[in-house]
Amino acid sequence: MVNVLLVHHSPSAATAQIAEAAESGLRMPELGDIDVTVRAALEASAEDVLAADAYVLGTTANFGYISGALKHFFDTTYDAVREPTAGRPFSYWIHGGYDTTGAETAMKQITTGLGWKLAFDPLVFTGEVTDAHLEKATELAATVAATTP
Repeated sequence: MVNVLLVHHSPSAATAQIAEAAESGLRMPELGDIDVTVRAALEASAEDVLAADAYVLGTTANFGYISGALKHFFDTTYDAVREPTAGRPFSYWIHGGYDTTGAETAMKQITTGLGWKLAFDPLVFTGEVTDAHLEKATELAATVAATTP
């Protein structure tokens, strides 16, 4: 059985919609036997990361950077998971109000350091959350699950 970990910081109704869309992608019946673990970024642990075969991450862009909650997740798990999880598939979304540049850079640097392999182009955008964004979040998560060995 494949285990996919969804870690997100979704403090607003709009970002919660994105997280729900991603979770629905992970739970598509066509994917077969997928075990889905959903954790708020401040609750996710190194044990959650080690138990998963793939990762879907989500964050707001705050002051041009990833949320403090997701940064805390990476800070508290990085050393314990870096070597044993290298090569595992992942993707992510970032939603910002006006600028996502720093958040994108941080996600790329951190996940490169972890050695994770991008399985689907990230969903990165500013402004209103549309149905097209939600559909891409669903597709993103489903693809991560489907490409997990």
